Amino acid sequence: MILALGDMARHMSTQLLLLLVYGALCAALPTTPPGKPHPLSVCIDAKHHKEKPGPEDNLHGQCSPWKKNSCCTSNTSQEAHKDVSYLYSFNWNHCGEMTPSCKRHFIQDTCLYECSPNLGPWIRQVNQSWRKERFLDVPLCKEDCQRWWEDCRTSFTCKSNWHKGWNWTSGYNQCPIGAACHPFHFYFPTPAALCEEIWSHSYKVSNYSRGSGRCIQMWFDPAQGNPNEEVARLYAQAMSGAGHPGAWPFLLSLALALLWLLS
Repeated sequence: MILALGDMARHMSTQLLLLLVYGALCAALPTTPPGKPHPLSVCIDAKHHKEKPGPEDNLHGQCSPWKKNSCCTSNTSQEAHKDVSYLYSFNWNHCGEMTPSCKRHFIQDTCLYECSPNLGPWIRQVNQSWRKERFLDVPLCKEDCQRWWEDCRTSFTCKSNWHKGWNWTSGYNQCPIGAACHPFHFYFPTPAALCEEIWSHSYKVSNYSRGSGRCIQMWFDPAQGNPNEEVARLYAQAMSGAGHPGAWPFLLSLALALLWLLS
């Protein structure tokens, strides 16, 4: 009788451990919320973005790397290259003429924002009149940020956060009253200050380099493929299944205990 009770207790303990292991495994495995698109190929819900990414054969200029799979249309890519476009009526030359080398980075930044379908892991909900979603803390490759900062040092601006605080009475952005125009390095003393602050932390400067597969490249050669696809996959996995690293030591201890009981 005592032996039978002992066997029963062992059996119940084994079943309990199996349930615990199963529950922990379910919590640790990657999941995608019902009705949500796959984060590796998705467009944000914003003013000019397509509902779903797809081919766009006629993307213009610096937006052309996304031809095979894009969240922007040909018209959007055309407007992204204008000084004051219908996209956001934003004037790059609010403190005099921006140098071409500096402006090229802002065009590339606009193309990445409008066209890339590989920023899903960094999409966040927002309550703004012109968009319902945004990107936050996209890990920008350090060289892209460094070059952006270096090429804009001789251009001028009057603000460190370009998302808000402008004077829009003329229909496009002008410096607010009392804001003085200074070289970029006055408002952005470091590359990180520029890349992280200018668009309210849309970017976070990465410690990784271009080609590492660990950071988003603002510039890439489409003939070599889109390197940001691999980066999105890596971060999506880390934010889902691998995003619960504390579960694995617990699973290991449970498995060892289960093996001991069954032996």
